[in-house]
Amino acid sequence: MKMWSGRFRQPLDPQFERWQRSFEFDRRLLSYELAASGAHARALKNAGVLSADELISILEGLQQIGEMAAAAQGFVEDDEAEDVHHFVEKQLAARIGEVGYKLHSGRSRNEQIATDLRLYVRAAIDELRKEVAEVCAAFIDRAEQAGNATMPAYTHLQHAEPVLLAHWLLAYVEMFLRDADRLADCRKRVNVCPLGSGAVAGATLPLDRVFMAEELDFAAPTANSIDATSDRDFILEFVNALSLLSLHLSRWAEEMILFSSQEFGFVQLPEAYSTGSSAMPQKKNPDLLELVRGKTGRVIGSATALTVTLKGLPLAYNKDLQETQEQLFDGADTALGLLPLVAGFMKAVEFDHARMNEAAQSGFMNAWAAATYLVNRGVPSRLAHEQIGKAVKLCLEKSCELQDLTLDDLHSLHPAFDESFYDCLKPAAVLAIHDVVGGTAPARVRQGIAAAKEKIESLREEINFHAHA
Repeated sequence: MKMWSGRFRQPLDPQFERWQRSFEFDRRLLSYELAASGAHARALKNAGVLSADELISILEGLQQIGEMAAAAQGFVEDDEAEDVHHFVEKQLAARIGEVGYKLHSGRSRNEQIATDLRLYVRAAIDELRKEVAEVCAAFIDRAEQAGNATMPAYTHLQHAEPVLLAHWLLAYVEMFLRDADRLADCRKRVNVCPLGSGAVAGATLPLDRVFMAEELDFAAPTANSIDATSDRDFILEFVNALSLLSLHLSRWAEEMILFSSQEFGFVQLPEAYSTGSSAMPQKKNPDLLELVRGKTGRVIGSATALTVTLKGLPLAYNKDLQETQEQLFDGADTALGLLPLVAGFMKAVEFDHARMNEAAQSGFMNAWAAATYLVNRGVPSRLAHEQIGKAVKLCLEKSCELQDLTLDDLHSLHPAFDESFYDCLKPAAVLAIHDVVGGTAPARVRQGIAAAKEKIESLREEINFHAHA
């Protein structure tokens, strides 16, 4: 029996009936539907709609459905159930009889799906933040292991300045920590309860909405029934946050792909996360990295599809909103699938410190340090920049580096040069002059690692708090 069939005289077209069902994908919301139904049942008892015995019967029936779903593969299958709400109602009535139909008193599927989806997104955020913390921890571990190993930093994909490998790794930690913060901020807006909103105008029974919100660990009930039943901003915001997270993962993957090429040779790909070629026996391909990069487009595509679905909908509920679920689930599944693999890859990857150090000492990456040397000796910055530019031009003519120029060569450019110039060009000195908060001077990077570790620990504490709330 349909949940709405009373006023209809003809059955649905069979093809349309199959096509419009959402049970194939919204059945994954079963645990949240059971939890929300339990809260609603208790509110019905408090409002005098259910007797104590009826409440107990309903709660026991809901528990049995949850246990069966956990224990029996294939239990959550039903060719007739229109959606997860219909499935639960059918299962409940089959177990406890007509009293099961009382559960729907004073509520609508519009508020039910809005509640289930908020519960799902809230749980997904907590799981994602946990996985982001593990990725950050893997990057921090490698930063600590790297010590004072250096590498070239790039602007415009051209050699720029030498930096500590740890400093480069910390750049990604900062991105991922922002992603975790973004998800936490999104969670605040997710964490309100639509139960009691009815179909559009609010419940028709005197239900205690604050009580239901507290039962489900929501911060508060939603403020407006029209908005509550039609709002999917929280899904769009969540998937947009995922698109930024996956974008950051993609940027990392792109750099690692470049660094693993023979032209760079900075990275040895771990075999556990790579594949070979069916044609070329010598190949080791960066498949994990390429799939991370590729799946980013999938998450961004979900965010775009959500935006287009929502952009023209009048208030309040429209069946179009059913289309938001698969984009939500796919975006969350994709991100949750990526993160543990990235953490595993980072634990296994090998950095060629010698090759990176060598690359960090060529290509005039000490040029700004050379200009800073002149500035410290009283030469105006713009003039110092010009003189070092001339020195680089001279090096190119002589096929050498700045440190290979003779003192006579330097004096021909500016009298401020002396023997101390050569010390300022050494790798340790070049790193040391970047002695500002957030700079690549070794002491500052050690501070950055310590600060990042504190942030990760705070993130884990927040996650544990929500897990046990």
